[in-house]
Amino acid sequence: MPLLDNIASDIAAATGITATVQPQGSVGGGCINEAQRIRYGSADYFVKTNSARRLDMFAAEAAGLAALRRCEALKIPAPVCYGSDGQSSWLVMEYLPLGGRGEARALGAGLAALHRITQPLFGWERDNTIGSTPQPNTPSGDWIGFWREQRLGFQLDLAARHGHGGRLQAQGGRLLGCFQHLFDGYTPVPSLLHGDLWSGNYAYTQHGEPAIFDPAVYYGDREADIAMTELFGGFGGGFYAAYTGAWPLDPGYDTRRTLYNLYHILNHLNLFGGGYLGQAQGMIDRLLAELG
Repeated sequence: MPLLDNIASDIAAATGITATVQPQGSVGGGCINEAQRIRYGSADYFVKTNSARRLDMFAAEAAGLAALRRCEALKIPAPVCYGSDGQSSWLVMEYLPLGGRGEARALGAGLAALHRITQPLFGWERDNTIGSTPQPNTPSGDWIGFWREQRLGFQLDLAARHGHGGRLQAQGGRLLGCFQHLFDGYTPVPSLLHGDLWSGNYAYTQHGEPAIFDPAVYYGDREADIAMTELFGGFGGGFYAAYTGAWPLDPGYDTRRTLYNLYHILNHLNLFGGGYLGQAQGMIDRLLAELG
């Protein structure tokens, strides 16, 4: 098992402990990486593997997990090491025993605490990925410009390269030229965001603690995280009650939610194909109608 031997060498360098890797079985749930649980010495670790060209993706994920761990109200797996042997790359992190039952209110309050971590600029210290799509994060003091160029504009350009032109590009271009009016009277602050917060990226530990993982970290409008929690079914009333109780949302969120989720639907279009084209076009049409 040369791959596991190489991973063991990285763990040894990171922890100062020399031991033998004992595979504990593969772990499902992802569509980008292979994942497994291993035991090294007396500790269990969660390991993601992919091709060697994905090393930068794992480096960015490790940095994102470290950033999220500034929030003590949520459980975030600690990154241990990442590396490559020229054929494969890997990310090793703390193994969190998940599958317990927890309170949605604790998750909502924890996310509000995460969003209270701010910095002066939008973006982040490095680019990363959203799924397997590159996600640029060049720091900016202008949120509207950041969202126009590094989020919607980037995804629309990628869609054009994938052959999705015509009406999507025409209407998308119109939206890029006028969506700033959705922010009249509202000035977001650069909050620390998970960045990819759908129902598959949170769980509760066996002790009932809310945990989040698989991030696409950057600093942005906290509404972007909240919007994604609603994209695929929602997180439950207790979650939203606790979040808004800790930090109420601006009334304009109900419209901006569509703007923020358009980014993820465009990304799904780029990752998975034309099945998302109609949804993306419909969201753009709704936003343009709202803008008059």
